[in-house]
Amino acid sequence: MFICIAIHEFSRFAQFSRSAAFQAGATSAGSSAQDPIDTVGDLAFLRPGTDALRSIATPPRSVARSTALVKAGIKSLVSRLKGKVLVVIGGTTGIGFSAARAFVEAGARVVVVGRDPDNVTLAQKSLGASARAIAGDATHPKTAPKAIQAARKAFGGFHGLYHVAGGSGRRKGDGPLHELTDEGWDYTLNLNLTSMFHSNRAAVRQFLKQGGGGTVLNMGSVLGWSPSPEYFATHGYATTKAAIVGLTKSAAAYYAKDSIRFNVLAPALVDTPMSERAQSDDAIMEFIRTKQPLDGGRIGQPGDLDSAAVYLMSDESRFVTGQVLAVDGGWCVSEGQY
Repeated sequence: MFICIAIHEFSRFAQFSRSAAFQAGATSAGSSAQDPIDTVGDLAFLRPGTDALRSIATPPRSVARSTALVKAGIKSLVSRLKGKVLVVIGGTTGIGFSAARAFVEAGARVVVVGRDPDNVTLAQKSLGASARAIAGDATHPKTAPKAIQAARKAFGGFHGLYHVAGGSGRRKGDGPLHELTDEGWDYTLNLNLTSMFHSNRAAVRQFLKQGGGGTVLNMGSVLGWSPSPEYFATHGYATTKAAIVGLTKSAAAYYAKDSIRFNVLAPALVDTPMSERAQSDDAIMEFIRTKQPLDGGRIGQPGDLDSAAVYLMSDESRFVTGQVLAVDGGWCVSEGQY
């Protein structure tokens, strides 16, 4: 916002200066000790009793400083995570991979973890020298600690963890409560909730050990509090996503004194391998058109969450913890038409 305003105002100043100088026949090589414009911070004010045309025709001292600030601001847009070393659990495909790529573009160095060795190889090639991709099962208690230590060894630090790993247990028996099997329940909780428990515990242990705080971002879902019984009645999955909010908020409250932040990013339906069932169903996609009406009514894309993830992993959100940010295309405020 500041950058846009500064560029706009500087452009207006330049245009008006040229016009004023032409009309007044004024020329100036720069300001002097008698500069008729006072500056306070980055704001410029005419001194009382000065000629407006002569004053505006003389560039104030703040212009050079404002220009420098604008240039620095533009540069900061691509270095919001400079110096950060981040771990993304579930970062080789879909939302996690898109976020990892955005983190690298914003100046971070990352370690991404995924189950499929082929996807791990592809992620490493795509992310380049600023990343390390390793294979691992997020439900295993040693995977997250291994990734964190890999980050410290490769890049010399660890500042944040983004837990994206998870998925549907529908094929294992998740569904409406009266149909939900024991296997479906156990599988879904292990995949979505226990995996997050392992990664969050590993992260907070390392943060406490090294001091200086840190940040944890967890992947939730609007289904944790905004159900859709017609098409998305997997009650085990909804339970895990509601529990993720509970654990995140409890941890945020407990560790705030240590400057360790916990937040949740909650999408609705996004174009990922997990949503292939929904994407192949014309009735569901028509429902999504009205349930997620933003941007013409569509399914979300992994990149739709990137900016929010960068913000919540950066120092820009240093005063934000225990929050749930829904990036849902309007899901939570729209009825959806069947």
